[in-house]
Amino acid sequence: MSDDEQAGGAADDASEQPGAGRSSDDGRKGGDGRKGGDDKKGDRDDRKRDRDDRKGGDDRKQDDRDSGDEDASDGEKSAEDEEAEKEKEREKERERAAGRFKERTRDPLADDQGEDGPTDLAAAARTRRATRQLFDVHRDLISFAHSRLQSAHIGDNINLMLGARRPGAGMRSGPVPEEELRRLRRAHVPPEGYVRLRNALRARRLLVLGAAPGTGRTSTALSLLDEVTTSAANGTDAEPEARVRRVDSDGGIRQLAETLDGEGGQAWHGTGHLLELSLTRPDALPPDEMDLDQLAAALARREAFAVIVVTVGSAANPLLAGRYGMLCPPAPTDELLTTRLRERLEERTAEAREDDTSLDDLLARAEELAGGDEITDAVGLDDLRPAEAELLASLLAGHVLGDVSYDDLLSGCRSIAAEQAQEWFAGVDRALTALPAEPERPERGTARSGTATLFHPVAFRIALAVLGGASHSAVAAAAHLLTWELSVQSDPDNTPARPLFCDDPEADVALSRAELTDGKVEVDGHDVPARLIFYRGSALPSAVLTELWDRHFPVRAPVVRWLRLLADDPRSQVWMRAAVSAGELCVRDFDHGYTELVRPLAEATTSRRLIFAATTLDQAAGHASHRKAVHKLVGDWSRKGTASQRWTAAWALGYGNAAATTDDTLDALAKIGVRDDGELVSVASHNVVRLLVLPDAAEVLERMADWTHHKREPYQDLGLAATVRLALTTVDELLMDPDSLLDDSDSPWGDRGDWPVLLALAAIRPELVPAMADLMWTALNTARSKDVAMDSLEELLRSAERKSGSEWTRPGLAALLPALATEEHDRRRLDWLLRRMMNDPEKPLPEPKARALWWLAVEPEDRQRQAGPRRERTREEERYG
Repeated sequence: MSDDEQAGGAADDASEQPGAGRSSDDGRKGGDGRKGGDDKKGDRDDRKRDRDDRKGGDDRKQDDRDSGDEDASDGEKSAEDEEAEKEKEREKERERAAGRFKERTRDPLADDQGEDGPTDLAAAARTRRATRQLFDVHRDLISFAHSRLQSAHIGDNINLMLGARRPGAGMRSGPVPEEELRRLRRAHVPPEGYVRLRNALRARRLLVLGAAPGTGRTSTALSLLDEVTTSAANGTDAEPEARVRRVDSDGGIRQLAETLDGEGGQAWHGTGHLLELSLTRPDALPPDEMDLDQLAAALARREAFAVIVVTVGSAANPLLAGRYGMLCPPAPTDELLTTRLRERLEERTAEAREDDTSLDDLLARAEELAGGDEITDAVGLDDLRPAEAELLASLLAGHVLGDVSYDDLLSGCRSIAAEQAQEWFAGVDRALTALPAEPERPERGTARSGTATLFHPVAFRIALAVLGGASHSAVAAAAHLLTWELSVQSDPDNTPARPLFCDDPEADVALSRAELTDGKVEVDGHDVPARLIFYRGSALPSAVLTELWDRHFPVRAPVVRWLRLLADDPRSQVWMRAAVSAGELCVRDFDHGYTELVRPLAEATTSRRLIFAATTLDQAAGHASHRKAVHKLVGDWSRKGTASQRWTAAWALGYGNAAATTDDTLDALAKIGVRDDGELVSVASHNVVRLLVLPDAAEVLERMADWTHHKREPYQDLGLAATVRLALTTVDELLMDPDSLLDDSDSPWGDRGDWPVLLALAAIRPELVPAMADLMWTALNTARSKDVAMDSLEELLRSAERKSGSEWTRPGLAALLPALATEEHDRRRLDWLLRRMMNDPEKPLPEPKARALWWLAVEPEDRQRQAGPRRERTREEERYG
């Protein structure tokens, strides 16, 4: 490109507007127009000479003729003025049409201009994909939730009573039988740090052992007492059956100390005492350090030992932080399961005949079965607790021995997570009925305290089931919000009191079988480091929601109120996860979910709530049992629903699951988009584009072409708006999750999340390029859409390279531009646009980049001709080299 041409670029813009040469109207004010004016002047001179030659004629006729000419001239002026006025009106109407079209192609979420701003669709899309993976555990909630194997008889020796484990069974005082201790010595798997625990108990005589229920803490405590008392009992007269005793927690630590020092305390010389201390009741107070010192002194005088088992949490923190406190890690799952399997199989093979399968072979078969994908998915837990390992070992042993069918094995495996959820929620608020009411006061009535402290652990588990994978702070905040709702529901006459500095993150994680990992969350489109929290097992989120919704009906009301509050949360990691989880709850009871969640949110005025309702419906439609119901509901809304319901229906249709076929989906979107003079054409066109990442993209493009050629303008606007939005929307903003959009290095979509959909499709599916180019050409050559289409084409061109200079969407442009610039006038339009971009005062496009983009649009055969005999170059080729 020469310097003269660069200097004259701005002047050339006036004569080379987009579409120059396409119509016979082009160039009316150019050189050809001026030449036409000279011809008309010559014609007028010739007529004047003819009149002079006939000057001797009749004066009256000449006067009449002159008068007629003047009248004709006046009439011609009047017609020209009228035509000019009409042309002005037509120009104004074209401007108004262009303005209306531009309004209809803007972001459909731009109306949600509250204090939180528009919804971040890219972040919401990634959140939805991650959340759906947490619930996708190759099972249907309807089919597995109640498949609990209640009992089984395996052979002659193994009897199971599944579901028999129940929390809250009070421990009674009494000796631990020696037989139980022998079995414990044989089967106990020591956790990490077991030796350190044993040394601490021997040194201090007293150990406060903290752990979550079900982690084997009691077995570890008994094993510790068995070891230390065995060595202490050597050479004494202690009775074997009294060597280890359980102590009723109702008496407390002080009573145990008094018993050791009181009359008859000599009988407890060298014995071990196990006490499980319950601190979960709101009125329960932990013993202070002086009480522990008193008990330790009494134990030392009797050369005895004691282990106090407590549940980790804020109430137990002072005990565990003191000189006697230590945490008890869980036993390793693999070793625990192998030990339990060998124990179960030994019971059966003890009387085996010579031709029976050996123990090692049976054990190998059982371990191989346990490590299979189907069993692993059915269990759905990353690690097993002792009781769960014992249950799984019994099921596997029964199957390899031929006493348990494979279906019963899978059913029993699935019941493990369900039993855990049932333990977590069974009788949580029974403690409230045992609390003494405060005395009545004149200024207020009776009140119960501590409801929030009681409900917080279960609220955290529910929040984790709904928001698993979010940041720990987001889950904790949501848990406190739900704690309030549960407390108000339980005690509506009193405002619940929540201490502000009682949280214990470690206890929340331990009591909920969760884990914290380092990750990232999106904040205004930028990734920031965060601590993410998950359940340690894919089966737990579904198990918790199923237990909550199916067995505890009074809790539905506060949970529904809580989910509505989460729908207003501005963070995508919160409201989108809540929407997916709400869909899972609707599958459990669609009538209740629709009445309390979907319909109220679908009548809202904010786009976030409408998307929440649409996402909930789509999640329910993912289950075959509810697909037809969702199809009918969305179809009714698209035909005769309110404006908000039609908006929600359009977004639900965009997921691709809300109608039976793609054709039905496009029909419904067309009804929504053309109704009321295109009031919802913006959201309808956006959801048409969302369908293009699905396998039926060719059918969608064909329908868009039909709309652009429709005789009715609303249909034309729908097709044109969808075309423009195809160029403006990025892949990440589609809120879609086909397999090709998952984070897979082999996926063609994997690294194209920030590409415009038009260019991503051009690069991934070249067979769609002609149809997309035709649609874009139509938008560029339609009066009301050409300005917006030209701006979108400029954005496409600017996306060829990133700011760093690395390649971005160039492969997509290389596929699209040749199909979009097949004729000379199309190239002139591209030439004009590139020069406009070069002369842009804010973002000037460098000349080398403009030249590179120009050559992307030139067909390869044109480039080959450039290497042949010298010929006269066109203006565009001269400009771009």
